Amino acid sequence: MKRTLHMLACAAAAAALLTPAAAQERPITVSENGHYLQYADGRPFFYQGDTAWELFHRLDREEADLYLRDRAAKGFNVIQAVALAELDGVDARNAYGDLPLTDSDPARPAVKEGPQNDYWDHVDYIVGRANELGMYVGLLPTWGRYWNEGKVIFNERNAETYGRFIAERYKDADVIWILGGDRNPDDGRKQAIIRAMARGIRSVDTRHLITFHPTGWQTSSRWFHNDEWLDFNGRQSGHNQRYNSNEQILDDFRRTPPKPIIDIEPLYEDHPLEFRPDEDGHSTSWDARRTLYWSVFYGSAGITYGHHSVWQMYDPAKGRSPINRPLMPWHEAISQPGASQVIHLRRLMESRPYFTRIPAPDFIVTAEVASSVPGAGRYRFVATMDSEGTYAMVYAPIGRTFSVRGDMLRCDRITAWWYDPRTGKASKIGSLDNDGSPLTFTPPAAGEAQDWVLVLDDAARRYPAPGKTFKQ
Repeated sequence: MKRTLHMLACAAAAAALLTPAAAQERPITVSENGHYLQYADGRPFFYQGDTAWELFHRLDREEADLYLRDRAAKGFNVIQAVALAELDGVDARNAYGDLPLTDSDPARPAVKEGPQNDYWDHVDYIVGRANELGMYVGLLPTWGRYWNEGKVIFNERNAETYGRFIAERYKDADVIWILGGDRNPDDGRKQAIIRAMARGIRSVDTRHLITFHPTGWQTSSRWFHNDEWLDFNGRQSGHNQRYNSNEQILDDFRRTPPKPIIDIEPLYEDHPLEFRPDEDGHSTSWDARRTLYWSVFYGSAGITYGHHSVWQMYDPAKGRSPINRPLMPWHEAISQPGASQVIHLRRLMESRPYFTRIPAPDFIVTAEVASSVPGAGRYRFVATMDSEGTYAMVYAPIGRTFSVRGDMLRCDRITAWWYDPRTGKASKIGSLDNDGSPLTFTPPAAGEAQDWVLVLDDAARRYPAPGKTFKQ
């Protein structure tokens, strides 16, 4: 008991250093309709996350500053990182020679008196720095290997104790709790551990959102949708380039009670496709863009981008063994094109009425050859629209002619635009009469990797150009 009280006291002292005003000024809540996230004042919060699983474990403070400044400049507002990291995060020391736990015991975090002299002080620094730069930390208390299989160190009792510790330490920071860590709670014991950790967090922190991160092609709704602690569903579409698993987002959007849904781990840029680089090669920015637009147009409350070198903070100069053939060191990979393109999706969503947006799979007219439009595999067309029918958008992953249903737009006159997901530039097509008949469009460029977004507006609404500021 004395050890636990000392641990919580140290955590409370550390929490006082983490800009306590920030979390009080910028809390995130679930929107009234249950599908999206918002600030407390009602402004939309579009989750634009980046995957940095090994951030706490592998980078020193100077490196972390470089990474965080880059992501803030690119518009990211959530950084996903793991306290007990996947790559031997319990046994391999961090950049300063510190371990997170005493004797690998989650009930005994290795905390010392004084600043900047233990593992958790380093986590404090990075969380605080991210908050200073205007970003939340999507904080995973642990990777799944430590409660699921392999090096299992968690049980129901110490999971709750550890949950209280980490919540006490970061309750006054800008964080979003992400439980799980790429594993599935596929039996009662595992589910009990996750619920105990959530219970521990909630006993201290009732303000910050909590979700769960499963394996590929899975969603947290499978196990926890009706749990009160689960504020939004997390899913992982996996590291393939096909549309198929993204349909699960539409399924989650339609669940009751409604909860937001976010793909916490989609296909990373420069990742071996299907984990088979010799057969399928590596992904490109086009592959990464597709999965992000698919998920948002089917109802996601935001996106998570990832780069295969960045999540593992790969750096051969430091002797780090590569995981699944990364193509470059992390400090080069942060400049890959996909990371700079993510902001264009966020700006597009924020340029139209935000909270009334719904998935609209029926808006696209199925062609005589359905595998052409709406398409299949890498070439699936998807649509979203305002529930009031004042605007609609279609993501075309390839330059191919397609048609949409004019009768689903409740207006007589349409303003049409093309939006470039590579640059964020909008080009006006013109004004069109709408008599309810199908409308046909051909993207500006044909061929492979030529993805475009068609935006159709009720002309009477005078919405700004796609990607420009719209006052919600």
